[in-house]
Amino acid sequence: MRIYLDVCCLCRPFDDHGQDKIRLESEAVLTIIDHAQINKWVLLTSEVAELEISKIPVIDKRQKVQLLFSLLRPLIVVDESIENRTSELEKIGFKPFDALHIACAEEGRANVFLTTDDGLLKKAFLNKGKLKVQVKNPVIWLMEVFEKWTYKH
Repeated sequence: MRIYLDVCCLCRPFDDHGQDKIRLESEAVLTIIDHAQINKWVLLTSEVAELEISKIPVIDKRQKVQLLFSLLRPLIVVDESIENRTSELEKIGFKPFDALHIACAEEGRANVFLTTDDGLLKKAFLNKGKLKVQVKNPVIWLMEVFEKWTYKH
């Protein structure tokens, strides 16, 4: 299993847990990272994420997110094919960073691209036929994985 976590996912454990949705997403992200080691899942990232993390204005949060980021490998480097794919995704309405992340996930042959960004999730759902990777919320995706495991055992 190859999983691409966007920066929203990496930030989620350090967001305010006053809202149930944020707390659940945080737990899901941490559970996915934990299960990756046990189940030999590959957690992908990219230099795009590295750049985006470097722009987090709160130093303490940025350092914590960088620590989580360091657990993800391999690092996908943006090349001409990713730039071309990013342009295609922008033309159908994806924001520049979102398009870059999706293009990197596709290039890295991710089975799933996880994000907590509701706008991105909606845009991806509306354009799922044009994407080479499924885009999911980490809570929903993790529940689907656990459900599959339950029926196998």
